[in-house]
Amino acid sequence: MSQANDQNVQRFSHPGRGRNAARPVPKGRQVEPRAKVEIESLLGDRSRQRDLLIEHLHLIQDTYGQISAAHLAALADEMRLAFAEVYETATFYAHFDVVREGEADIPQLTVRVCDSITCAMFGAEKLLETLQAELKGDVRVVRAPCVGLCDHAPAVEVGHNFLHRATPESVAAAVAAGDTHAHIPDYVDYDAYVRDGGYATLSRLRSGELSVDDVLKVLDDGGLRGLGGAGFPTGRKWRSVRGEPGPRLMAVNGDEGEPGTFKDQLYLNTDPHRFLEGTLIGAHVVEATDVYIYLRDEYPISREILTREIAKLPAGGPVIHLRRGAGAYICGEESSLIESLEGKRGLPRHKPPFPFQVGLFGRPTLINNIETLFWVRDLIERGAEWWKSHGRNDRVGLRSYSVSGRVKEPGVKLAPSGLTIQELIDEYCGGMADGHVFAAYLPGGASGGILPASMNDIPLDFGTLEKYGCFIGSAAVVVLSDQDDVRGAALNLMRFFEDESCGQCTPCRSGTQKARMLMEQGVWDTELLGELSQCMRDASICGLGQAASNPLTSVIRFFPDLFPAPRSIAAE
Repeated sequence: MSQANDQNVQRFSHPGRGRNAARPVPKGRQVEPRAKVEIESLLGDRSRQRDLLIEHLHLIQDTYGQISAAHLAALADEMRLAFAEVYETATFYAHFDVVREGEADIPQLTVRVCDSITCAMFGAEKLLETLQAELKGDVRVVRAPCVGLCDHAPAVEVGHNFLHRATPESVAAAVAAGDTHAHIPDYVDYDAYVRDGGYATLSRLRSGELSVDDVLKVLDDGGLRGLGGAGFPTGRKWRSVRGEPGPRLMAVNGDEGEPGTFKDQLYLNTDPHRFLEGTLIGAHVVEATDVYIYLRDEYPISREILTREIAKLPAGGPVIHLRRGAGAYICGEESSLIESLEGKRGLPRHKPPFPFQVGLFGRPTLINNIETLFWVRDLIERGAEWWKSHGRNDRVGLRSYSVSGRVKEPGVKLAPSGLTIQELIDEYCGGMADGHVFAAYLPGGASGGILPASMNDIPLDFGTLEKYGCFIGSAAVVVLSDQDDVRGAALNLMRFFEDESCGQCTPCRSGTQKARMLMEQGVWDTELLGELSQCMRDASICGLGQAASNPLTSVIRFFPDLFPAPRSIAAE
């Protein structure tokens, strides 16, 4: 080697070391011995398989109240994953408090104040400001998206204890008392459910007394549809999955994150085995080897109940895996849910292929909503005619309307499909709250649009609202009065969508941000907002971006008095 080349080698090598000498610090993030021991001890004999990454992150978060960079590195090493994979997953989900190197530790107690539409109507913003100013010590107060307690607004979560109609005094008392755990209500447990005839239908199906074709026929005849929002015919979906080559899987969408929606939580917290029996019937029909129940992290009560009751089920049938979300509304979209179940960021997949063809772990997968499965047993036992006997205005079946806002009696209202908003308010909610006059309503949650009270005669069901640019979705109905700001409501919803966008596609990521900025102006540029909305609808990958502008466009369309025409200087 020439002298010049030798000098170049020395110049680009570590000082004082030869060309092949080891680096003083190996490449990549190093695993701290203490963190390694802690993670090994924490995981114990749990599996290190890839799809359990989010479950293991929860374990760290629950144990230490945060997730340090050292623990992330140790977990990556333990699971044989790249640090980047673990880091990007942990930082994607809102409920993982990742502490980067050099940052201060997270306070031991977190108080979350829901700021979604109904809670905002009942003073959540002022409550948030008060709590941030008054709560002292090792406590942090943060805003949170809908926690599923819209009928008890404003809602506050102290640790995992949910306070209904929260006040600064009630929150301060819970913090002072250390009342931070979920309170489990009375519910129908396994023994009580079986005494009332529970699991008899499943037994008949497994024994062959009730055939798979009989089950599919009653679902078809009754017209049961997906009650999570999309409304796809249940029988047809089950047939589609069954028609794909095995092995097959089943996933349950319990990520009920649409602001205004809380029906699934009610059914899980009161009668969980009716849902579980419907789930096991569906799994039997499609011959699923495993069932994955994906439950949003904001439902710790439901999770505890399901954990207890699944353990009581007799042996046999598919393996049931209860998986925990981590604070990401996008995971309510079925392909994002699959990604999250696989332990990854909840980014929507491009379709086709569809999940019934290539779903969880690449297998054909049946995906159903909790309420859809809740009704399966009743529909089989009572028959299609029973289900079809309900309904108004030429509609069929029952709907669980989650009603919140300015009504006397909010809550989940089991009512005939197709009743109007006026009938829902008058017959099921005790009328409007005292001192409030009906002014507007959301017929289908945050993405279902906003309609004026003058349009109070539209049947609330699938297919009746689309011509107005709205839809029923999961039947989350929010009632606004003359004392509420309709434009402010639309802005609240757009802020929610901006915050919950997964960021994968530009039309949604940038569109929601730009729309929010334009809506914060005193005068809305309705023409520009209309063009932006059209772009989001046409080009977004999934339903979040495609539907995010529905409240905005419906307000512009149906509330023209809020947007006076600009004055003509020439006319003056």
